[in-house]
Amino acid sequence: MKIADWLHSSTLFLTRHDIPTARLDCLVLLADALEEDKAYVLARPELELTDVQVAQLKKQLIQRSQHIPLAYIRGRTEFYGREFSINKHVLEPRPESETMIEQALTLLSSLPGANVIDIGTGSGALAITVKLEAPRANVHAVDIDPNCLDVAKQNASLHRADISFCQGDLFAPFSAKILANTVVLANLPYVPETHTINQAAANEPKLAIFGGTDGLDLYRTMFAQFQKAESLPAAVLTESLPFQHQSLERIAADNGYRLENTSDFIQVFTPSSQKVQLQA
Repeated sequence: MKIADWLHSSTLFLTRHDIPTARLDCLVLLADALEEDKAYVLARPELELTDVQVAQLKKQLIQRSQHIPLAYIRGRTEFYGREFSINKHVLEPRPESETMIEQALTLLSSLPGANVIDIGTGSGALAITVKLEAPRANVHAVDIDPNCLDVAKQNASLHRADISFCQGDLFAPFSAKILANTVVLANLPYVPETHTINQAAANEPKLAIFGGTDGLDLYRTMFAQFQKAESLPAAVLTESLPFQHQSLERIAADNGYRLENTSDFIQVFTPSSQKVQLQA
């Protein structure tokens, strides 16, 4: 089968299954099968696909027609300009989480030797990106799921990012440690249990999506854990839906934190006992 014929018929197939990015998805899968880029595929409509390639693509098309996210079919995705491996155990990194990276880098620009703790690291995309963008930071990544840690470690190795990993419940592994100038990154599951999710999200790990009745259960636990620490983190960056921001601000306030700023899905909190100015 020629590339042009496969692309036409496969795009129609995915369109009939309500995949809004049908043609782009087909191009990406074709490029993967040929181990080339999309420009190569588009420039060679008459190129014949092998039987092995057609069989592989058929299997992937069926998966995509079931609204399995393209990243899970491919086993990788892009975040902050870098490629990360993912599988069924971890949530695909979202573009909105890149705002957390920008906020963290702003803080770290005046705290070059800070300790960064990525809570609920999942694929490790946040921790690894921060380490690569701010090499002088000491980056720690924690997750309660060993399967997630396996993926994160694989990605750290891929990008040669020097990060320490540990298994544990949110901030608990660090409660007894005194880590000066600590910046916490917390992109925890925040979707309310009653919230309707799309078909693509329905194929992602539920534990990485839902956060209790109002979506903020894990944030409550995390902020409460800070009170048991030898010293409070100097800054806490969270991700949640905009309509949850006011509730999350109250949770933070009840645990000694004040809101510094909000940018899209991201909020930055600092201890309310003083207006923290992060300096080396």
